[in-house]
Amino acid sequence: MKTVFRNSVFATAFILTSSLFINCDQTTTIKENKMATIAVESSLDYTVKQEVITRNPLVFITGFDKGEEHYYETARSFFEEKEFEIVEDQYSIEEIINWLNRNVSENPYGEIHIVNKSNPFKGMSLETVVKGEKVTAQTLRKNITMGTLPILQESVNANSKIIFHANGLGENKELMKAFKDAFCADELPNVIASPYYSIFNGEFSNHYLAKPHYVFYPTAHSPGKVDLSKEIARKYPQEKDINWYDTLNNEYERFVGEAYTTQFEIPIKFELDYHNSDNEVPTFENQEEIINFIEQQELLFAEVEELNIPIAKYRWTYRMKNSTLIITGKSTGLVVLKPLIKPYGELQYIQPDTNNKRLYALK
Repeated sequence: MKTVFRNSVFATAFILTSSLFINCDQTTTIKENKMATIAVESSLDYTVKQEVITRNPLVFITGFDKGEEHYYETARSFFEEKEFEIVEDQYSIEEIINWLNRNVSENPYGEIHIVNKSNPFKGMSLETVVKGEKVTAQTLRKNITMGTLPILQESVNANSKIIFHANGLGENKELMKAFKDAFCADELPNVIASPYYSIFNGEFSNHYLAKPHYVFYPTAHSPGKVDLSKEIARKYPQEKDINWYDTLNNEYERFVGEAYTTQFEIPIKFELDYHNSDNEVPTFENQEEIINFIEQQELLFAEVEELNIPIAKYRWTYRMKNSTLIITGKSTGLVVLKPLIKPYGELQYIQPDTNNKRLYALK
């Protein structure tokens, strides 16, 4: 292209110079000048890149509130006020992809928000396929490999964003990679999630982010708030402005930016069938014996370690059902949530901007 352009310019200069020395009538000179202009213009690229218009943002509400909870209700209201399209009753990755495929239009999807109440230890309540396993990095990867998930059609591009509002998901790198593969298309969309908690039912804001801090104990065997406050203080020595004892007794945000505590249970269950086994069915006298048994079983112990909660932080029980040994563990987690507040001026929440790489992880 550069050569054509350079040759065209030389040709133009030659023709224009010749017209000064050769005795031509005005018509001939004008004709030659026009030809020179055409030669130059023909070498230029006049392709106009059209701006791609995306669809209005849409939001998948992938769960429902139980009891006194209002998480999904508040999230729905928040996005309705922003006039985003709300999609209900899609509780699995399979259903979400199928919905996106059924509702394609001439414009690609822009922002696709997926709201799912979860925590990094219990995982997501979102299913992989309809009535299938809950989403983890392993279950999602398994369904991708087996081909049980539908393929996302050409309804997204490199500017499309699939934004997960699920607590702490941004820190789960393996699951983020799996989501990237699950939503694979000819042009890969951006998969976005925050490492912080995404709060929709706050006392002073319908949506903000909060930094989590965790401490655990065997369910029904709490050592007491004094010991727990000392343990969490040792775990997070960089947090100098949180009174851990007071915060562990504070269940809601009393003023903008105040840290508070919520709790949840993390269950784990093993079933070992001894029907066709030559091994003797074990019996246990106490917690320590159950823990020792789990630690000696490579697969069982790996499952415990994956949750990143010390095995001694579970209350372990066991029972026999026919020839099956069932071992159950329950741990109670206390999470201290510290809202993200601007470090200057009046107390104000930091806006959850999905373009801010300090707030959201991108895959």
